[in-house]
Amino acid sequence: MADARRDSRGCGNCSDSEEDKCSDDDFETSKLGTKEYWEEAYQKELESFKDIGDVGEIWFGEESMNRVLRWMQKAKIPEDAAILDIGTGNGAFLVELAKHGYRNLTGIDYSPASVELARNVLQAEGLSDVTVKETDFLNCGGELAGFDVCIDKGTFDAISLNPDNNKEGKKLYVHTLKDALKDSGIFAITSCNWTKEQLLERFCEGFEFVQELPTPSFQFGGKTGNSVAALIFKRVH
Repeated sequence: MADARRDSRGCGNCSDSEEDKCSDDDFETSKLGTKEYWEEAYQKELESFKDIGDVGEIWFGEESMNRVLRWMQKAKIPEDAAILDIGTGNGAFLVELAKHGYRNLTGIDYSPASVELARNVLQAEGLSDVTVKETDFLNCGGELAGFDVCIDKGTFDAISLNPDNNKEGKKLYVHTLKDALKDSGIFAITSCNWTKEQLLERFCEGFEFVQELPTPSFQFGGKTGNSVAALIFKRVH
């Protein structure tokens, strides 16, 4: 849960030791960070979709997709931009992107059940030209490159919860993201585990902070904060 901290605009370049210090104000690990958990969850959603056509949960809700889509349209992201949905889940974001006219779309997930579900959902929507791959973002061997936009809605959160070496996982995530994006490419992240300040610190090397997207706020103890952080970054060298 986010708290009301200072409004930081970035921290410049940070070394590995500084990165560890600034971004590992961690929380308890969880089964939500394991592949087994998500494979079981998406297997159930896949069965439900086949039975009754229910696409399952939209992570962070529909508004989380809409706020990113509104920003993309305002920023005039071209309809032919190469867009990567990191941890696509049921493919709901891919569907919305396609409905908004974007036509160079790729979704990845390390869960085979997620990939099958997303393909089924896209097929039901008549969207046969969207690519969905079974790919582990942290172990893709340089397969991901040349994207104009990368979108993450909860995947970095899940990696941060992994009981097995999540510190290394977070570093690998940043390195893979750098390789996946073109120079000046856009990264949009939505997180419920990390504050704006923590995300600025984690992505301080190789990225430039562009904008914070408005999310629902709350007040507690005389302070105002947000339970979800949504930030836009630009890839820089």
